[in-house]
Amino acid sequence: MYRIVFIIIATSLLLASGSTYADYIKQSNSGICHDPYSAYYERTKNYTRYASLEACIQNGGRLTAGHNAQTESQDSDKDYDRSRFRHWIDDNRNCLNTRHELLKSQSTGPIVRDESGCRVIHGRWNDPYTGEIFLESHHVDVDHLVPLQWAWFNGANTWNDDKRERFANDSRNLFIVSASANRSKGAKGPDEWLPPNEAFHCQYVTRYLRILILYDFAEEIRQTIRSIQNNICQ
Repeated sequence: MYRIVFIIIATSLLLASGSTYADYIKQSNSGICHDPYSAYYERTKNYTRYASLEACIQNGGRLTAGHNAQTESQDSDKDYDRSRFRHWIDDNRNCLNTRHELLKSQSTGPIVRDESGCRVIHGRWNDPYTGEIFLESHHVDVDHLVPLQWAWFNGANTWNDDKRERFANDSRNLFIVSASANRSKGAKGPDEWLPPNEAFHCQYVTRYLRILILYDFAEEIRQTIRSIQNNICQ
């Protein structure tokens, strides 16, 4: 009998303990609601605690830009098509498209092209995301700092084709990075993903914000990224 009572009490204490330490929402001083999946959940030390996102929002909080995009896209993913952003164009008709122009210009060593002369296959590239150095182009991706899909669900869906093309081929929005880092990032914004190289975090978010300003993204979206920048670049 006592054993049964002990088990019941112990179980109750464990459940109570679990509820005490269960996941909760943190509203940062800048008013952003971070759930446990946010890249800034553990970093956010000064916050107001809420039991749910709904409660956080009802008390003046706002979702991260990435969360807004994810929520909006749940019923609209099929509306996004990468081909809406005409990318990797050969603007100067020298047979090197945007990707290979970047591989050429950002190599810190001599480059080697293929037999056609239209593809850069060897060079020396410093990946700011990981801090690694790559010598073969098939080991790297050219990443859009502000991802095309993220941009689409945060306002680029209202742009004309010319603006989307400029955005997709703008060297200020492109980095040569490891293929694995690029795939890890996917279409996530800085509220959900940051490069493994912590020394690059401040510059990453600062340049991200710069692109949002250059392409006139909504002030609310820029403010969300600006809050992240303020948190990182201290």
